[in-house]
Amino acid sequence: MSWLEKLSQTYENCTGRMDAPDQSDPLLPICHTTQNAHVEVVIDITGTFRRARVLVRGDDKTIIPCTEASGGRAGSKPTSHPLCDKLQYLAGDFLKYGGDVTSGFSAKPSEPHEVYLALLSAWCESSHHHPKIAAVLTYVKKGTVIADLCQERVLFCDRSGKNLLKSWHGSSSATPEIFRILPAGNPPEAAFVRWSVEAPGDPESRLWLDEIVWQSWISFYSETKASPGLCFATGKMVPLATQHPAKLRHAADKAKLISANDSSGFTFRGRFTDTDGSQACGVSFEVTQKAHNALRWLIARQGRRDGDQAIVAWAPSGKAIPRLDHDSNQFLYDSAETAPADSVNVPVASSHAHVAQAFALRLKKKIGGYQAELGDTADIVVLALDSATPGRMAITFYRELRAAEFLQRLEAWHAESAWHQNYGKSHLFVGAPAPRDIAEVAYSRRPDDKLLAATCRRLLPCIIDAISIPRDLVDSCVRRASNRTGLEPWEWEKTLGIACALYRKQTIHEKNYLMALEPLRTDRDYLYGRLLALAERLESYALYLAGDNRATNAARLMQRFADHPCDTWRTLYLALDPYRARLRTRRPRTLHFLETEIDAIISAFVPADFTSPNKLSGEFLLGYHCQRAALKAKPEAKDQEDQDPTTAETETN
Repeated sequence: MSWLEKLSQTYENCTGRMDAPDQSDPLLPICHTTQNAHVEVVIDITGTFRRARVLVRGDDKTIIPCTEASGGRAGSKPTSHPLCDKLQYLAGDFLKYGGDVTSGFSAKPSEPHEVYLALLSAWCESSHHHPKIAAVLTYVKKGTVIADLCQERVLFCDRSGKNLLKSWHGSSSATPEIFRILPAGNPPEAAFVRWSVEAPGDPESRLWLDEIVWQSWISFYSETKASPGLCFATGKMVPLATQHPAKLRHAADKAKLISANDSSGFTFRGRFTDTDGSQACGVSFEVTQKAHNALRWLIARQGRRDGDQAIVAWAPSGKAIPRLDHDSNQFLYDSAETAPADSVNVPVASSHAHVAQAFALRLKKKIGGYQAELGDTADIVVLALDSATPGRMAITFYRELRAAEFLQRLEAWHAESAWHQNYGKSHLFVGAPAPRDIAEVAYSRRPDDKLLAATCRRLLPCIIDAISIPRDLVDSCVRRASNRTGLEPWEWEKTLGIACALYRKQTIHEKNYLMALEPLRTDRDYLYGRLLALAERLESYALYLAGDNRATNAARLMQRFADHPCDTWRTLYLALDPYRARLRTRRPRTLHFLETEIDAIISAFVPADFTSPNKLSGEFLLGYHCQRAALKAKPEAKDQEDQDPTTAETETN
């Protein structure tokens, strides 16, 4: 029950400075939920109808009072909300105009309206009544809701004037607003209604934003909870919840974290005397309301959703913490900041050592800012949710950490997984990739939602628990970076940067690779990667001078080179003869520089390593990437026309 306690604390700490109630995802008061309304009815304090209108998208999210049963209602006989609801509950003349109730009420079609009136009347008759709620009750008892909406041309009747029009068959340009706002297949009689009550001197007529009305319902409904028991979250004897809220990940989410509605099965037999689940899991009504409202708010505000999975990290104190789903560029520079040109978002041709140093300094500064704000002992919670069925949800990952430990591990992730990333001309940065980008590179540009969610969940312990990245993910990224066939230039550049970042992270405790060329490194795979970059440079430069825009042999044979480096290098080297001849006549200094580099690298090999038939590891991508970047950063030719063709190509992508 630790997660319930932490979420309840979060609610308490954030309620006083919650987002404005008209925001898209506010921190809800307890005993309330949100619903997308379709119609707004305006009455005065005496319960007299004034006007009505169809709502537009963006202005339809409404905070409404709810009971435990109505907050997660579903099935053929949904329980009524106490104030705002669909027309079958509110309208006394619903059946008179041919309305069809939900199938569970077919035996007694008047039941929805009767239950609604009973609940609203009980609220108005309590000591916590409110005059605006009494005005709504007075108006609803008149039984003219449908008639008034038809008079206002919000709803429409057929030619007989006795039955509501269920579908529109006229011109599409003349389609009434009510048919446009409702989900496809829903008739206008399924519209959800909210209330505004205009009273002299009252600045807030909208009941869904009136905090006094909120508190009126909370006080009334809390008094109806009279079944005390042991709360597993607080350890106190308090009124327990019989049902728990839904709508955690989005407005249509029916899955619940806590549920016990299978009393007719074998769940409790032999273990508990009660079959309502209270002995298995007792949670107070107040705690579950606060915890679920806080979790819903956190997911909408700072969580990450991938299909049915939601991941969120937060500080129960309410202070801001870094996002786990961001890459280093998003982490270092939020929407209020702009990355300076000499820090992270710099051209690839810039000095790699300078850029890496600037990134490290910026990362330490950012982490230091969070440390100063949070302190060392503040709690940080990381939680992941997922559901296998529409009605059941589970916590798939949960960690509680101290702020110092959380920030230390986050800094290690961004520092150890850092590499030069190229997501396109306008998105160049140094740092770690985001988990979603890793999943897309490992499997495909648009992976299945379940595969994407599973990959992000597998990467979560790598960030939070500082464990190694799964080897299959690293190998998959390396294979895709080695096979350029079918990838757009920008997509391959992105794949290459992420593959290098993951391989560097995987091997950082064995070999600490720099984010710049290491001329003294003599590892076989690293040297082969450098050779591939030089062969590609020689051929691409010759093609550039000839005005020929096609893929080089090095690019086409990159996958074969990774599997059979020695044999493929012989093929590539012999294929360079015509390009050497072209450079010898037009750019002799360039040819001399490249051939000198190739000879120096070959001489650095151990002979047995050079001829070894073993496949290359992801290390060859590091050597390839660094050598290619070094050639861009320091052009070997001094003439104006000797512009690096690879740089020119990159700038046009």
